[in-house]
Amino acid sequence: MDKKVRVRFAPSPTGGLHLGGVRTALFNYLFAKKNNGTFVLRVEDTDQNRFVAGAEEYIVNCLNWCGITPDESPANPGSYGPYRQSERKPSYRKFAEQLINDGYAYYAFDTPEELDAKRKDIPNFQYGQATRMQMRNSLTLTVNEVEDLLAAKVPYVIRIKVPADEVVYFNDLIRGDVSFETSLVDDKVLLKADGMPTYHLAVVVDDKAMEISHAFRGEEWLPSAPVHILLWKYLGWEADMPAWAHLPLILKPDGHGKLSKRDGDRLGFPVYAMNWTDPKTGDVTKGFKEMGFMPEAFINMLALLGWNDGTDQEIFSLKELEEKFSVERISKAGAKFDFEKAKWYNHEWIKAQSAERLAAGVKAELEKAGVAVNDEAFLNTVIDLIKDRCTLLPDFVAQSSYFFASPAEYDVNSVKPKWTSEKAAFFNTFAENLTLTDAVAAETAFKALAEEKGFKPGELMLPFRIMLVGGKFGPGVFDIALLLGVDETKARIEKAIAVFNS
Repeated sequence: MDKKVRVRFAPSPTGGLHLGGVRTALFNYLFAKKNNGTFVLRVEDTDQNRFVAGAEEYIVNCLNWCGITPDESPANPGSYGPYRQSERKPSYRKFAEQLINDGYAYYAFDTPEELDAKRKDIPNFQYGQATRMQMRNSLTLTVNEVEDLLAAKVPYVIRIKVPADEVVYFNDLIRGDVSFETSLVDDKVLLKADGMPTYHLAVVVDDKAMEISHAFRGEEWLPSAPVHILLWKYLGWEADMPAWAHLPLILKPDGHGKLSKRDGDRLGFPVYAMNWTDPKTGDVTKGFKEMGFMPEAFINMLALLGWNDGTDQEIFSLKELEEKFSVERISKAGAKFDFEKAKWYNHEWIKAQSAERLAAGVKAELEKAGVAVNDEAFLNTVIDLIKDRCTLLPDFVAQSSYFFASPAEYDVNSVKPKWTSEKAAFFNTFAENLTLTDAVAAETAFKALAEEKGFKPGELMLPFRIMLVGGKFGPGVFDIALLLGVDETKARIEKAIAVFNS
């Protein structure tokens, strides 16, 4: 690679962080790590109408949770600051004025009412080559009229003057050669009436100032590419333009259209990385983290939405992704989001983790459910016993809470129809003689006593399980008894017999 690799993730602080945004950040991060480059977080906060307090901090927290912390950011600045667009405001006007002076842009004084009237008159109205000479701008007004309007501080925007009948070409790292006819491109606003730049001007000026070498962004920005390429050319920076890579969309589960928050609400899964609380309404939108996903699984799942390494491997650590990632393996086609597959990734990651790695998350879930955990070593033993049964972190509550407190309720309907005084006597005898040196020995003694009393062991296993855990679930029942210990197992047998006999 000719120049040093510098990539940026440039979100707007307007709300929750969609998993498509996290994937864009991830691909930027992986490309930087693979090429010994720098991953930059730049906050694009120029749209003050959509700015939401707390959103920037939330974005940073999401990236930190995912393990893809930027090398440079507003909180950790390098030599290319500032890292918030709002703090760069003076520089944008300078370049917008330069474009006007060079004949590549113009002042537009049209009022919102005049623009609305045009939209009513002309179906699918676009402010551009076909309509600009019908509007109130510095192309249709005299120099004196323009100077008078500027002196009177009449509100205006600055628009790019897109050339007629040209073709803009560029090479996309994912899509190959791409071309656009300028006759289909409108004269985008570059500088708004409040002096803030639009994305179109800001992204070019910032990428130049920050020496961005490669621009990864979503496919939805592809129609804007010709405007940006023209700006790189008109500002005289074409030689420094970053390489482009437009990432495929993440699609709805049925493959029809881009995945939205509405789809998640409708189908019952999150689309945000972490819980987002709307500061105005207080509404909470659920995130993958709070639903019980591990960051390793979330990142693994995202990486394989639109990328693969050319093998059948599906489980990748972040380190492996850093080593194996390549732009050439990113698909052009959109990737369908599959929540069941997302849960499969999480299940695989939970199974692969040590109890120590899982302990904090599991303890938090148990305490949230009102289950006190006082013995960390015991918790780790429990986790190792049941983790294969858990898909999401909250699953540990149902699968393990009975280790920390005797069941408050029993699935008596599964026991009562076949419960007899003889079975009660069997369990009393079993409890009286119980020793728990290891699970296999306990099971052997249980089966021997069953045979002696004329029972098939199978018809006693379910009542025994329900005595210990309250329901028809959990790992091996003798493994459970071994962990509970003799005294607790006896106490639970006696308590349950009383319930079953009543």
